[in-house]
Amino acid sequence: MSEGELFLARSRYYLSGEYLPKIRKCIDALPPDAIWRRANESSNSIGNLLLHLAGNVRQWIVEGIGGKAVHRDRASEFSARDGASGRELIENLDRALAEVDSVLAGLTSADLTGPCVVQERDNTVLSAIYHVVEHFAMHTGQIVLLTKTFAPDRIHFYDDSAGTARPLWGGSEGMPGAEVAGGSAPVQNEV
Repeated sequence: MSEGELFLARSRYYLSGEYLPKIRKCIDALPPDAIWRRANESSNSIGNLLLHLAGNVRQWIVEGIGGKAVHRDRASEFSARDGASGRELIENLDRALAEVDSVLAGLTSADLTGPCVVQERDNTVLSAIYHVVEHFAMHTGQIVLLTKTFAPDRIHFYDDSAGTARPLWGGSEGMPGAEVAGGSAPVQNEV
């Protein structure tokens, strides 16, 4: 597997195979009234973060790289104070990531150095993907923290009993026998 192919495979894995399942576990653990709860007026709710993640991945990957027109009202992602249920929000995010995965699955290593413009910023395909994965990871961490605040002791992601930090959330993180999203080649945790 080339470096570019590995980058694409790991990006697909992190978005759909690691971050989304962790967020789904958070949503399942939360009481319904916690989805739109804000820690304070200058903070975002989990609902805001889920809207924002779906908007971001569609704009950067589906539109910016894939060329499909996407309508996004970024400001409304943060100004919403209530709305869809946690289940509806996670279904929307799941659909967005399916669209993203379709775009990423169609890319080759050679595509990574190609140009794309997102939010009036010049990028390469690689830098846009890197931004999305990093951005998604940051907001996943916020959702995990808010879940641990609003639903203490309801989520656990690893079993440390054997000293190996075995994933409990369905991911593989390069564990023996792990598979690349969309393929069958084993993935090592070297990246």
